[in-house]
Amino acid sequence: MAEGCRLALLLALDVSSSVDEEEYRLQKEGLAAALADPDIARSILEGDGRVALGVYEWSGRRQSTVVLDWTVLGDKPTLDQAIGQILAAPRSHNRFPTAMGYALGYGSAMLDRAPVCARRVIDVSGDGITNDGFRPQQAYLHFPFGDVTVNGLAVLGSDPRVVEYFRGEVAHGPGAFVEVAQGYSDFRRAMTLKLFRELNDMIIGGLEGQAGDRPELR
Repeated sequence: MAEGCRLALLLALDVSSSVDEEEYRLQKEGLAAALADPDIARSILEGDGRVALGVYEWSGRRQSTVVLDWTVLGDKPTLDQAIGQILAAPRSHNRFPTAMGYALGYGSAMLDRAPVCARRVIDVSGDGITNDGFRPQQAYLHFPFGDVTVNGLAVLGSDPRVVEYFRGEVAHGPGAFVEVAQGYSDFRRAMTLKLFRELNDMIIGGLEGQAGDRPELR
């Protein structure tokens, strides 16, 4: 049990065949840069209660792999170590389809062994829709998602249906939202905004992907 843990945050990164090597690099480096952003680091380390972080990559039905196991981010050295582990991890898979329902089932099992925290959030990034296995809505019916919020980061470019799909199928639970990245080159900005909202438990209408309407990070 993590003493005074306010948030168990599980980040799920898309490594399906639609994500090429340059896009994968932008995704992973964008996540690392977002976690290192001064406003995000401050939200993690100076908030009222600790944050537990986990990261995994997902693609096909049985191709989900832990990148960072549950880590309670209690100080800057621990946060820096977590960021370094994310950057150092090799890509787990690159030739499998998009089995998002299976990926969410994997995330649910990973949350089962998370530290006990006041809120539990899965943060799914992806550039496509499910094309293998069961859908996210079926995962929500058959896995224990009753007190879990699932937010999405939809990346434009691979499939024109991705934003609608994330909003209609992926977002789940209290305060769930979808942030939109204008391609992988925009991943860092979108992830930074999404983490800011999640870490500060912000419920803001009409923000999804609208950079001009977002709050400034100071």
